[in-house]
Amino acid sequence: MDATKAFEKSLAVRPTGKYVLRLFVAGATVRSRQAVLRVRQLCEAELKGGCTLDVIDIYQQPKLARENQIVATPTLIKEFPRPVRRFSRNLLSTAALFAELDLITKGKIA
Repeated sequence: MDATKAFEKSLAVRPTGKYVLRLFVAGATVRSRQAVLRVRQLCEAELKGGCTLDVIDIYQQPKLARENQIVATPTLIKEFPRPVRRFSRNLLSTAALFAELDLITKGKIA
């Protein structure tokens, strides 16, 4: 199968399964705690259990921060489904977060 056909096939088939999110935070600051709480709320309320969230403290796991090219915190990365998306602004804006990460559920933006 050539590359074009493989690409077209991947576009035609929507991935199934859970969203895989990685949230990078810097320590136990108020901002970090708010980001974790907000993303967990979004996973529970909007993705209805269809989400796996990994919270990574860049102070405890600096290698992961380097590998993922984290330059600001909090940063949320949607690993799956592809394409990978990043969001490193204010995580309190639900609509902006869902639009930026392409986390659209049931035909609407949360």
